[in-house]
Amino acid sequence: MHAALVRPAPETAAAHARTIHAAWLADPEMRTVLDGCAKYSSDWDDFYGGPLVSEYSVARDAKHLLDGALKVMALKSAVYELTGDELAAELPVPVPLDVTTHALCAQFTALSRVQARTGHLFVHSTVNEHTVETPWRAGDYTHQAYRQAFGPVDERYWIDAPEAERRRNILDAKYASIGITDRGMTSAVAYPPA
Repeated sequence: MHAALVRPAPETAAAHARTIHAAWLADPEMRTVLDGCAKYSSDWDDFYGGPLVSEYSVARDAKHLLDGALKVMALKSAVYELTGDELAAELPVPVPLDVTTHALCAQFTALSRVQARTGHLFVHSTVNEHTVETPWRAGDYTHQAYRQAFGPVDERYWIDAPEAERRRNILDAKYASIGITDRGMTSAVAYPPA
């Protein structure tokens, strides 16, 4: 972790995250955002996020992933509001939930209105994710704050970093057998002309 990161005590972030989460859920447009993400879940498929979940089905898992992702976003926003530090707010998050935050953030226009009405920004930065470069680990700051704010994590989706990497290696082998490599970034699939 970046040496200069200073975060509030997990219980402080947790209390503020509950307030933010409640404000977002009380916004009249937030339910539409969440329902829309779940309904159009085919638009947020990926190679290495959801498929890390054992026997994953976006149709079955979308609601749970979106619920967890919104809570994680509330934690990140709480840290940002309490510190003013966007880098400190880029908390380590389990891969399936992180990918789902990207689906939420894609609802840019609606989320902009929710942010304006509630006064709470959605804080997410892929650049800062790579700067902090800390995978989620059971018992870490994110885990402690989440548990204090919202109760136990759903272990189906909260996959610890070593287990996530083990599962990614299994996926690497399966995808390579059909010509997809570099964690889904390269394809050797040649499509014949129509």
